[in-house]
Amino acid sequence: MQSDLELLDRWRAGDEDAGNALFDRHFEALYRFFRNKVGDGIDDLVQQTMLGCVSGRERFREDASFRTYLFAIARNVLFKHFDRRSRDADRFDPEQQSVADLGESPSHIAAARAEQRLLALALRQLPLDDQIALELYYWEEMTAVELAQTLGLTEPAVRSRLRRALERLRERVAAAADSPAALESVSLDLDRWAAALRPTGDHD
Repeated sequence: MQSDLELLDRWRAGDEDAGNALFDRHFEALYRFFRNKVGDGIDDLVQQTMLGCVSGRERFREDASFRTYLFAIARNVLFKHFDRRSRDADRFDPEQQSVADLGESPSHIAAARAEQRLLALALRQLPLDDQIALELYYWEEMTAVELAQTLGLTEPAVRSRLRRALERLRERVAAAADSPAALESVSLDLDRWAAALRPTGDHD
């Protein structure tokens, strides 16, 4: 099996089959990345990300993994998407504003079980970069080193962000829970619920 970088270089040279193979290999992860943050246009955002990998190939550092390169581009594509949709005159600030601030409402949340829905809604109330850090850590199982490369931070800064983001998530869950039983159900094992909330390959 050819590596991601081999496929990327073949795609840049005009090999459409290589591009299709690379797209198929990473489509699910990219779809998952955008699905919990936007309500529509996900396929277009995935396509923009893959095309961004091609156009930015020269800027890719070989000491990083293709996956960190891919999600760094996906993050930038997402930021540009929210910049265009921002209700404010200023640019969207991912360190301060959340998906919920822009009124985005991913449709799959309504179909989730009560505990999963509670956690999904709480995630969407976090500053976007906190949400991204938690989802890449729990859902894509990125290491702190990979997260640092993806987010453009140092490894200690990433660990600090994860701790802060998880604490904020716990606070949002506590504020949104409609009963002590619901809060206990999520809080007893937040790590398990975070993993369980990982969207599947169902694109409905």
